[in-house]
Amino acid sequence: MTIKEVEEQTGLTRSNIRFYEKEKLIEPARNDKNGYRDYSERDIEIIKKIAYLRTLEISIEDIRSIISDKVSLIEIIERQTTTIQTQIEGLNRAKSMCERMLEAGNVSFDELQVERYVIDLETYWGDNKPVFKLDSVSFLYIWGSFITWTIITLLCLLIGILSYTKLPSVIPVQWDNGIATSVVDKKFIFIYPLACIIIRVLLRPVIYVRLLMKHLYGELITEYLSNYLCFIVLSVELFSILFVYGLVKSVVAVLLVDTVVLIGILLAKIHCPLHDIL
Repeated sequence: MTIKEVEEQTGLTRSNIRFYEKEKLIEPARNDKNGYRDYSERDIEIIKKIAYLRTLEISIEDIRSIISDKVSLIEIIERQTTTIQTQIEGLNRAKSMCERMLEAGNVSFDELQVERYVIDLETYWGDNKPVFKLDSVSFLYIWGSFITWTIITLLCLLIGILSYTKLPSVIPVQWDNGIATSVVDKKFIFIYPLACIIIRVLLRPVIYVRLLMKHLYGELITEYLSNYLCFIVLSVELFSILFVYGLVKSVVAVLLVDTVVLIGILLAKIHCPLHDIL
């Protein structure tokens, strides 16, 4: 059957179905006559099962492991049940705290006494570690923002405008051992801010979808990675200009410095193990 028929039978959108195919969760046969996908009844059932498990917030990776028999469905369901129960307990605790504060009347920030609501502070802080982990990744918030992207993009554009009249008619875009191996018209300098826009508009959604399926902090990490790529673009633009005037010879060194600086600051800012965040 065609993908239109699959949409009608499952109630899912074409983009959802295509995504499951892209992730190799289903592999429909091809029609020998026209090469189009030919979905079977089994494909329909698998798609419905995948969609159902996604509504339980089971990750794509876990679903893939279930389908490939690396782990049983029961194991994943038990683990997910525990995760959801933990979330429920945390929400109930927070709800109870809020209700107690409301019962206490109109308490201002200055009048708030934490010990009135929390008996054992150390235990309470330990029970709320996920919240503090988010607080500890402030550097990711700083770099993972629309404002950061805007600043980097405007810098790319500003550098292009200021340097344009002073650049030779052609500029290098490929290098090898300090020698330009490929050159283009100097108008290419304006491709760099355009690349930042493409990263934000086209690439960022793809990264987001991939990470959201696998990581709790998918949105945050997506923002960081997107802006980091834009920062690389900015660095390459600067390198191109400096290379023209013989001030630098190796783009690898520039990118290496970028990576070392950003990772160094990131590790300095994060007070919990990186694997806890990723």
